[in-house]
Amino acid sequence: MESDTTVRRIKAFGTQNYVAQDLDGSVDRCGNNGYSGDPKRKPEVSLYLLREGLAASLVSVFILVLWGLVHLSLQQLVIGKPTGEFSAVRARRHLEQITSVGPRPVGSPENEVLTVGYLLEQIENIRVETAAGPHQLTVDVQRPTGSFSIDFLGGFTSFYDRVTNIAVRMEPKGGAQHLMLANCHFDTVANSPGASDDAVSCAVMLEVLHSLANQSTPLHHGVIFLFNGAEENILQASHGFITQHPWAKQVRAFINLEAAGVGGKEVVFQTGPENPWLVQAYVHAAKHPFASVVGQEVFQSGIIPSDTDFRIYRDFGNIPGIDLAFIENGFIYHTKYDTADRILTDSIQRAGDNILAVLKYLVMSEKLADSSEYRHGNMVFFDLLGVVVVAYPARVGTILNYMVATATFFYLAKKASLPGNGGGRYVRRLACATGVAVLSWFVTLLSVLIVALLVTLLGRSMFWYNHFYASICLYGAAATGKMILVHTLAKNLYYGGVRLVELGDLFFDVSLLLWCCSLVWLTQQGLCSAYVPMLMVAFPLATRLLLSKEFKHRGASVKYSVLYLLGLALPYIHFMFLIWVVFEIFTPIMGRSGTEIPPEVVLASLVTLATIFLSSFFLHFIYLVRSTKWILAGLGSVFIIMFLLVSCGVFFPYSGNPDSPRPKRVFLQHTTRTFHNLQGQVESRDSGLWINSFDYTAVQHITPSIPELNDSVRTRCREDRPFCGYPWFLPVKFLSKKNWYLPAPEVSPSSPVEFSLLSKEETSWGTVKMTFSAKGPSHMSLYLMPHRGASLSTWSFGDGTPQFDLSGEYFVFYSHGLDAPTWTFWFEIQPPRDPDPSGPEGMISVAISSHYFFGEDQRTSQLEEILHRFPTWAFPSSWVSTYDMYRY
Repeated sequence: MESDTTVRRIKAFGTQNYVAQDLDGSVDRCGNNGYSGDPKRKPEVSLYLLREGLAASLVSVFILVLWGLVHLSLQQLVIGKPTGEFSAVRARRHLEQITSVGPRPVGSPENEVLTVGYLLEQIENIRVETAAGPHQLTVDVQRPTGSFSIDFLGGFTSFYDRVTNIAVRMEPKGGAQHLMLANCHFDTVANSPGASDDAVSCAVMLEVLHSLANQSTPLHHGVIFLFNGAEENILQASHGFITQHPWAKQVRAFINLEAAGVGGKEVVFQTGPENPWLVQAYVHAAKHPFASVVGQEVFQSGIIPSDTDFRIYRDFGNIPGIDLAFIENGFIYHTKYDTADRILTDSIQRAGDNILAVLKYLVMSEKLADSSEYRHGNMVFFDLLGVVVVAYPARVGTILNYMVATATFFYLAKKASLPGNGGGRYVRRLACATGVAVLSWFVTLLSVLIVALLVTLLGRSMFWYNHFYASICLYGAAATGKMILVHTLAKNLYYGGVRLVELGDLFFDVSLLLWCCSLVWLTQQGLCSAYVPMLMVAFPLATRLLLSKEFKHRGASVKYSVLYLLGLALPYIHFMFLIWVVFEIFTPIMGRSGTEIPPEVVLASLVTLATIFLSSFFLHFIYLVRSTKWILAGLGSVFIIMFLLVSCGVFFPYSGNPDSPRPKRVFLQHTTRTFHNLQGQVESRDSGLWINSFDYTAVQHITPSIPELNDSVRTRCREDRPFCGYPWFLPVKFLSKKNWYLPAPEVSPSSPVEFSLLSKEETSWGTVKMTFSAKGPSHMSLYLMPHRGASLSTWSFGDGTPQFDLSGEYFVFYSHGLDAPTWTFWFEIQPPRDPDPSGPEGMISVAISSHYFFGEDQRTSQLEEILHRFPTWAFPSSWVSTYDMYRY
């Protein structure tokens, strides 16, 4: 037999002929390696080929076992017995007490009085209890006012007035020059009790404070525990602290506790910027590590429509930190189902153990005192099933990546340098096989997207929202079947005269080459996530080299196949964990990503990409089996059955089951809109229930319960009115272009918005300065729309430069705490030189909307009536609002 590194084409006459199976029935032994050529040829060494059923069983068991291990590791929240330093029982009592007051929007008595009062009471108890110890506690209630711009949700400007921060400074009695910051927030969005987002983090912080304050050994540095009361208002309270509080100047690093789901494990998904010593501290100290640099790079890419206080401390405080968040079960994030009983005590225990251990390590570290000395460089970090974290400097990662790439190059170069024309033939075959593999990717992706389009056209979008594995059976079966079909056709039609063992060897090299290319590219881009393809190259390459003798002499024997799969186990189990993270995050996000993003395309693409990546080193087996007809028949049957079931509507997207809710999110505002002309007179006025669906199915499934909610009352955007003339709470009209407006009586809140133009004057430099005052509820949105030819030159917000022009419009988000004064602001506008006769009158349209998120003003009888008509599987979040527009 030729060397296993040789790819040889045998004369095309004759057909493939397989001898009877071995006595054990497990494999086919082919005396001619899957080819029957000239009968006068000297017989070659007999090699094994896998039976179809055995190959399918081996790969299926391998995938299922690894997937099971991933889920087992996720359920193992606490490793070992708690030390007793952190009491999850006490933390749970705090959690239940905080959430017992209900939703806590900024400005509400629940947020500003009841929760603040409870936190101060508990902090005072800790201070009194530990007064005789080596530490001192100082408490400061800050109520900052400020403004900043942020490029989140397309970009807007934020203004806050007297929001609440509770800052607790714990330090040795002799004082501390350098401080760590631990941050949580106790406010919530409207209509959600916010147990995971973020009451549980505040409960954990209270207990960590209690534990640290009771330490008998003095800390080297101090800690600020910041309980911030305005994070859901797009990070306002953290901005107030880091830019205005006198203690902020001594903060050297921070830990931020957040949530994008409910319970489970808290994952480190952001660190830095740079400052690798923070990752090293987490790796060294965390008792239940769970971290991924892949999550960090994905999150910071902006793909995930979310942000945390980490960004404020990083951008406005220039402080490095660690960002942790709960990510499981994001289906009920920001809904009424986010309750304390859904958070397991073990989740609280592991979060507390980790935060306490990492804080203790950092405040005893000398690196905190002069963190700038250790600032430069990034870290590659990832955990293995939550048992251990692997972390090393990015520069070491770069060297390691290139070493693995070089080893792959030498492995392939050895084959390409065979004597005679063997090397050149191998290179041509490798290039051809690579083309076949890439072609199979595109054909597979295109085929699955066609299926996704059909599902969408049939009106069955998001069937997987409550039945995730149905999407795997539909899209996964389609993707796997198409991949196998393309390679089976290539094997039988294009490679008809090549020995199957040679093809198996060749397509292993193709997978190795493609992963190696991604490794080199990601490394050149400076991405720490390059460690993933590094693992996907290093382990298969080492496995292949170790098994080369077995493969050369026996082919695809059972022993070879089992050992080959074992060699893939570590990189595959980590890759499958990353796949779990992707689906755990993005599947729920599709339920709140608006009406414009087709979720079938997104999920089908994710399933297909996962299939392509996972199948890469299994292409090897497609060419080492006698046939794939039964595999293709099985996958085809699964696909057809699932497609028929989906088409018939068997899988409903939503669920109101209290044990596992999958609610549909709907936003309702009972609003009154008033439009004024250039003379200040009311041009038009109407009232209605303005309804937004925040997923792609719109009101398709709600109309049967509320027949009047149909396309006949769907709104149209009025381009001559700021933000289409509707009271958008945040600038997300680009996400949800489908909304509905049901006529209803006027609203009459007890504290209506008071908006007036205080002054209008021309400046010596040719602009018009306009000053306004506004007084209203705790949440208001200001919209500015300069008319064609006009432009804003400066204003009283942020640094004075108008920022983030959204298609000619500016959005200012306003909120206040208790006892806020009248909001006064101004802007300067450059009038148009040539007014547009077809456009609106004047030079600018100004609109203000008010939002009543709590109290008696939040509800009306019309809202209550329609809320009762929504199905149990829907989560309608409702409030009262007004919209007033003026021309100037």
